Amino acid sequence: MTDSIMSKAATMEIPINSNGDTGTLPEDDSLEQAAHLQWSLDEQDLQQVMVSGPNLNETSIVSGGYGGTAEGIISTSSIKGSNMHHSSSSSSSMTAEEASRGVAVEKIETVKKWGLNTYKCTKQMISERFGRGSRTVDLELEAQIEVLRDTKKKYENVLRLARALTNHFYNMVQTQHALGDTFADLSQKSPELRDEFGYNAETQKLLCKNGETLLGAVNFFVSSINTLVNKTMEDSLMTIKMYEGARLEFDAYRSDLEELSLGPKDAVAMARIDAAQQQYQVQKDKYERLRSDVIIKLKFLEENKVKVMHKQLLLFHNAISAYFAGNQQQLEQTLKQFNIKLRPPGADKPSWLEEQ
Repeated sequence: MTDSIMSKAATMEIPINSNGDTGTLPEDDSLEQAAHLQWSLDEQDLQQVMVSGPNLNETSIVSGGYGGTAEGIISTSSIKGSNMHHSSSSSSSMTAEEASRGVAVEKIETVKKWGLNTYKCTKQMISERFGRGSRTVDLELEAQIEVLRDTKKKYENVLRLARALTNHFYNMVQTQHALGDTFADLSQKSPELRDEFGYNAETQKLLCKNGETLLGAVNFFVSSINTLVNKTMEDSLMTIKMYEGARLEFDAYRSDLEELSLGPKDAVAMARIDAAQQQYQVQKDKYERLRSDVIIKLKFLEENKVKVMHKQLLLFHNAISAYFAGNQQQLEQTLKQFNIKLRPPGADKPSWLEEQ
C-alpha cells in the first residue's frame, strides 16, 4: 500500500515537506532537467499527512516557474461567509414569502366567511318573503320604528314647506327693499309728490326691516328642524338598520341550527351542530345588544324631539304673529328670547339660502 501511495505521489509533482510547506525547486540552467525533475516523498511524512489530514481552513496554491516558486493562500473562511450570507438572504426571502402566504390565506378565509354569511342571510330573506321561514318579531319595538319612520316623513315635509316659505319671503323682502329705494328716489325727483313717495318709502323700509327680522327667526326654525330630521332621526334610523340586519343574521343562523338539530346525530353532524350553536350564540348576543341600543335611542329621540319642537314651534308662532301684527318691538323681543342674532345690515356675506 505504501508503494502504491509513493508511486502516485511521485507523479503529482507537488512538493510537500514534513511541515506541510511546499519545497523549493532547485535552480537549473538546463530546461531538460527542469522538465524531468522528480520530487520525493518520505514515508514518515506521508504517514504524518495521512494521520493529521489536510488543513481545511487554508488551501495552498503553488505556481512554479523558472525563477522559483510563488505561493498564494486563499482562506476558506471567506467562502464560508459567502455561503452564510446566501443562506441568510434565502431565509429572509422564505420568511417574507411565508408572511405573504399567511395574509393571502387570511383574506381567503375572510371572503369565505363573508360568502357563507351572505348565503345564509339571502336564503333567510327569501324564505321570509315567500312565507316559508319564521322571523323574530318584537311587536312593540316594530311599532315604535314604524312611528319614527312616519314621523320623519312628516317632518321632512314640514322642512320642505318651511324652506319654500322662507325662499318666497326672502324674495318679497328684497322686492320691498328695492321698492323702498325707488320711492325714496322719486321723492327727491318729484316735488309735487314728495310727501306721498316719502311715507311709502318709509313704510317699505320698515316692512323690509321687520321682514329681515322674521327671516332670522324662520331661518333658525328651519336649521333646527333640519338638524332634528337629518342628523338626530337619521342616526336613530342607522342604528335601526343595523338592528334589522342583526335580526336577519340571527334568524338565519337560528334556522340553520334548527335544520341541523333535526338531522342525524353522528360524530360529524354533532361537530357541525356545536359550531352552529356557537355561531347562533354570537348572533344572538349581537341582536340583543343592538335591540337594546335601538330602544334607548328611540327613548332619547322622543324626549329630544318634544323639547326641540316645543321651543321651535313657540318661536315660529310668536315671530309670525308679531310680524303680521306690525309689532316690531314684540318681534325683536322674540329673537332675544331665543338668542337669535341677526347679521348687521350691509354685511358682505352670502344669504342664508346660500348657506343651506
